[in-house]
Amino acid sequence: MKPNVFVVEDDPDISRLVRHHLESAGFTVRLFATGTGVVAEAERNRPVLFLLDIMVPGSDGLELCRRIRQSPAVAMTPVIFLTAKSGEAVGEIDIDPGAMVLRVRGKPVSTTATEFRLLDYLARHAGRVFTRDQLLDSVWRDTAYVTPRSVDVYVRRIREKIEPDPENPRYLKTVRGAGYRFEDPK
Repeated sequence: MKPNVFVVEDDPDISRLVRHHLESAGFTVRLFATGTGVVAEAERNRPVLFLLDIMVPGSDGLELCRRIRQSPAVAMTPVIFLTAKSGEAVGEIDIDPGAMVLRVRGKPVSTTATEFRLLDYLARHAGRVFTRDQLLDSVWRDTAYVTPRSVDVYVRRIREKIEPDPENPRYLKTVRGAGYRFEDPK
């Protein structure tokens, strides 16, 4: 019996290409266009690997990975993330996650690793509102000593680095009573 790989990718061309190469290498491939039902199916028909698109519709690949890790049946299954994006180019802001480089109006800007991860995460999900707790779960590596209010401090620091006027942000918006949203002011 061939080992089974679950591929979660919404782009049909990428899905076909990945399937072709995996099947040529001797794997059985199960394709999913969204994260819906993936964990339940994996519990019934355990894969040897998950290949997850970071930007899959419905829930992003990081959220799906968290659900996989919470399922005792498949928690130890390896996960590899796929993405067709090499970076975020948002007007005056250029985010290169591979090199962890941030450029604002063409000039490199230094950030801490956590500041960079937070900005990158928000930019990858532009337009979506995240609560402080959601950001802590998604961005912080060790939350043992971090409170939800720490997010506010990091947002303020990022605004000072990317915004022309940090008091009136164009990119990193506060949604009163809800959280934060990254906007692309095109």
